[in-house]
Amino acid sequence: MKYTELNPAERGTIEDLLHLKVNVTEIARRLNRRRSIIYREITRNFYNDDELPELNGSYGMVAQMSAAVHLAA
Repeated sequence: MKYTELNPAERGTIEDLLHLKVNVTEIARRLNRRRSIIYREITRNFYNDDELPELNGSYGMVAQMSAAVHLAA
C-alpha cells in the first residue's frame, strides 16, 4: 500500500473514533490505513495539559494545521 497523507476528513474521523473509545486497529480498518499510520498520527498530534486534563486528546483540525506547517518547512 503506497503511503498518502491523511486528509482532513480522515483526521476528523480519527478524532471522533478516539472519543468513542474505538481501538486503533479498528480505526485503521475503517480508514483502510495501516495501524502504524494511525499510531503515528495520534502520537504526533496528541494534546496533553496537566491543568486541564478534560481537554487531553487528539484533535483533527489541530493535526491538519500541524501537518500543513510541517510540510511547508
